[in-house]
Amino acid sequence: MTVCRDSMVAGAVAAALLLAGCAVGPDFRKPAAPDAKTYTSTALPAQTDSTPVPGGNAQHFNSGADIPGDWWMLFQSPALNALIARALKNNPDLAAARAALTVARENTLAQRGAYFPAVNADFSANRQKQPGSLAPVPSNNALEYSLFTPQLSVSYAADVFGLHRRTVESLQAQAQAARFQLIAAQIALTANVVTAAVGEASLREQVQATEQLVAIETQAVEILRYQFDKGYASRLDLAAQESQLAQTQAGLPPLRKQLEQQKHLIAVLAGEFPAQSSTAGFDLASLTLPRDLPLSLPSQLVEQRPDVRQAQANWHAASAQVGVAIANRLPQITLSANAGSTALAIGDVFKTGTGFWSVGLDLAAPIFQGGTLLHAERAAKAQLVQAAAQYRSTVLTAFQNVADTLTALDEDAKALRAAAAAAEAAKTTLGLAQRQTHSGYANELSLLNAQQAWQQARIALIQAQANRYTDTAALYLALGGGWWHSSKDSGSEHEN
Repeated sequence: MTVCRDSMVAGAVAAALLLAGCAVGPDFRKPAAPDAKTYTSTALPAQTDSTPVPGGNAQHFNSGADIPGDWWMLFQSPALNALIARALKNNPDLAAARAALTVARENTLAQRGAYFPAVNADFSANRQKQPGSLAPVPSNNALEYSLFTPQLSVSYAADVFGLHRRTVESLQAQAQAARFQLIAAQIALTANVVTAAVGEASLREQVQATEQLVAIETQAVEILRYQFDKGYASRLDLAAQESQLAQTQAGLPPLRKQLEQQKHLIAVLAGEFPAQSSTAGFDLASLTLPRDLPLSLPSQLVEQRPDVRQAQANWHAASAQVGVAIANRLPQITLSANAGSTALAIGDVFKTGTGFWSVGLDLAAPIFQGGTLLHAERAAKAQLVQAAAQYRSTVLTAFQNVADTLTALDEDAKALRAAAAAAEAAKTTLGLAQRQTHSGYANELSLLNAQQAWQQARIALIQAQANRYTDTAALYLALGGGWWHSSKDSGSEHEN
């Protein structure tokens, strides 16, 4: 009888191990790269226009070129490099993303424990008294006795239909999603710091130019007011100049507000309080515009963009969850064994005649759950469709980002050339007005008008210069930021 029982248990174990090779649910397949050959509908020039001003050099597009992991160093600004280093070290959002990655990885390791048998040790000691009306339990017929029981229990849930494997697979994919979310946060942080620094430099120069413009227009109003009082100028001319001055003055507070907010943003990105920021101001002239720009092949973009890789990992996790939902509707087999000793005295534990053991097999199958498991499976399948659509949307957005940035690089280079030409013309006009005023051929009001036109052209030029730098940072962000060249916080090497 014992041999028969042992054979049945051994057969059950063998059957469970044989069935463990099956995992229900779909097997995730990595999506193929899009068949797009270019980013934009119209061909872009091999390089942008050039303008002989700071930040106006031509930029060449190098198709298929790699992206450096520390691309911001191409701007050749020690102050910017130091700021980004502080941001990467102190930014609390990055710290939160790192912790989220640790949570995801530890959850995966915790779930892997289901692959192994669970072993538990237990020791119980109790004192009890039985009523005399009942048959005594101990063999010595004592009504009051102590009972000491140490035992060891082993249980193993056979992964017959892949419930544990699909669960671990889903958690591994979630950990990958958390990893790429961290990478995306790092790249976005560096790009945001560059953009904020460029914005701060641009706004500060715009404030200075606008302040000079206010001073010029104030002087023009004073001259016209004097001429009006003397009857040399009309009230219409004075009113028009006063209106122009009021408009310029009205634009100054918003610029100052934006400048202060940009400083606050830089401080927070670096993990500092705005009032305690130690960041000095930036200057557009201190930045170098990179001449050679990498342009990844469209087929490489889905591998380089961390948000696309995150969406792919989420899709993988949703696929594994379908298998989990299906496995929950199927029978589950649990093998168990228990061995120990029970004695009336602690010194008799483990002596001959006190031992006990048991082995067992449990087969549990859901029969009626009120539709809970069925609808959970349907929800998992719907989430799989949702994740696939979100991946597609993320890929389309990635290509849109690159296309938008390439168009901006081309058009903003043309805009800078036009702004530089306008500024040069205004500067020439100012020089002529100065000479004519000095020679007595033009009045002071004509000179002020020329100075006003020059300052307005200068503001437009500053904005156009800033756009070139921010467009360049946006391109490196859109192409993935070169994270595969750095193992810091990325978790593992670049995967293909």
